[in-house]
Amino acid sequence: MKAIVLREHGGTDKLRFETTFPDPVAGAGDVIVRVRASSLNYHDVFTRRGMPGINLPFPVIIGLDVAGVIEAIGPDVEGWSVGDRVLVDPIDRVDGGLTGETTHGGLAELCRVREHQLIKLPDEVSFEDAAALPVAYGTALRMMNRIGQIQAGEKVLILGASGGVGVCCVQLAKLAGAYVVACAGSEEKAARLRELGADDVILYTQEDFLKAVQTRYGKPARRRGQPSGGVDVVVNFTGGDTWTKSLRCLRLGGRLLTCGATAGYDPKEDLRYVWTFELQIRGSNGWEREDLHELLDLVARKKLRALIDRTWPLAQGAEALASLEDRQVTGKVLVTA
Repeated sequence: MKAIVLREHGGTDKLRFETTFPDPVAGAGDVIVRVRASSLNYHDVFTRRGMPGINLPFPVIIGLDVAGVIEAIGPDVEGWSVGDRVLVDPIDRVDGGLTGETTHGGLAELCRVREHQLIKLPDEVSFEDAAALPVAYGTALRMMNRIGQIQAGEKVLILGASGGVGVCCVQLAKLAGAYVVACAGSEEKAARLRELGADDVILYTQEDFLKAVQTRYGKPARRRGQPSGGVDVVVNFTGGDTWTKSLRCLRLGGRLLTCGATAGYDPKEDLRYVWTFELQIRGSNGWEREDLHELLDLVARKKLRALIDRTWPLAQGAEALASLEDRQVTGKVLVTA
């Protein structure tokens, strides 16, 4: 089969398009999926580069998010038939492992997964929209709804709002009735975020987001009963030098939500803001299976939009990942076989 194959860590050149990679064979409890769409995530960048403490079973086919049609079924598989439309939960919650990292992923014509990873794909949801959901939108939904508990009327500042997680955060905050302040790097990205419902956009390439928040919404007060500015919630999954500034945007009792650290996991910290303003730091890790069912329902009912920046052919999978790594995209990057 054709596939994008990683045989060693490194740069974009380490992802090779191969035309004769061995087809997967279904063992007991396995299902072979004919891939119709796979979306890329920053996790795929880390997989290609290499992450401390994680040893991959080379060669590996990247691509965590997979949607397609069942091509073949192994022994002991029940309740599924050849031709069923499916979405794959990348996390193997029974045997352990992660599709696109510890087992071959979606940047291929065929993908072998365990039957318990399958989720039935509603007819109202396209393969492309479904493939955009698990990692990015699943992570966003858990962080915003389960952990963050965004409420109507709250002001929510979202950093990295134009990425896959960010565009979902914008939509979920609006669905909750919040006032959304999104950070973007260009006028083009700002326009797309406004289309998704952002009430205000800060161009961080033109102004410091902390100064912009304090100018537009005031500075936080340290005592209850005093007029207070700032925002109720900051969504920060970038880390790096944005971390302390994020704390300073929050009003008394505000919440900082994080689910990653794409710009650095060991940022400078200033604990004075945490205790002085009684701030809450809430971490969120991944998604649960019920989150994916909820996302499919929201997309099917047109309450949530799977924003796709561009769809690339399989042969250009390496270039597709490079566009994500270079932050040239708004929303999700898809690859189709």
